[in-house]
Amino acid sequence: MKSHTEYLKIKTKDRIEFINITEQVEKVVEKSKIKEGIVLVNPMHITASVYINDAESGLIEDYKEWLHKLVPDKDYKHNLTGEDNAFSHLMRTIMGRETVIAVTKGKLDFGTWEQIYYAEFDGQRQKRVLVKVLGE
Repeated sequence: MKSHTEYLKIKTKDRIEFINITEQVEKVVEKSKIKEGIVLVNPMHITASVYINDAESGLIEDYKEWLHKLVPDKDYKHNLTGEDNAFSHLMRTIMGRETVIAVTKGKLDFGTWEQIYYAEFDGQRQKRVLVKVLGE
């Protein structure tokens, strides 16, 4: 089995932001020359998530509204440590950590409308996303 690893660099302009990273992941898979296998896409930060869903702007706004309902503004105990980002850790837990996608004939093997998103919940600074392609 072969493996290929790259790190995407992402800097968000907003504290909470959703970024479609599908094209960047596709380029890593192509560069890997792996034809059959899987690709792991993992944010290297505890306040971010990678997930797969539709690339539709209304859905992104729905996510933001839904997350704010589930994680309301309040005084979280984590913030007593001098941090102000407890909400971002909770949102990451709701949205999940990473995603794995099948690679078939050298391409991401998606269902209809599926795209890869990086969700940042404590942004405005540079972050990394691990992209690891495994297979033959």
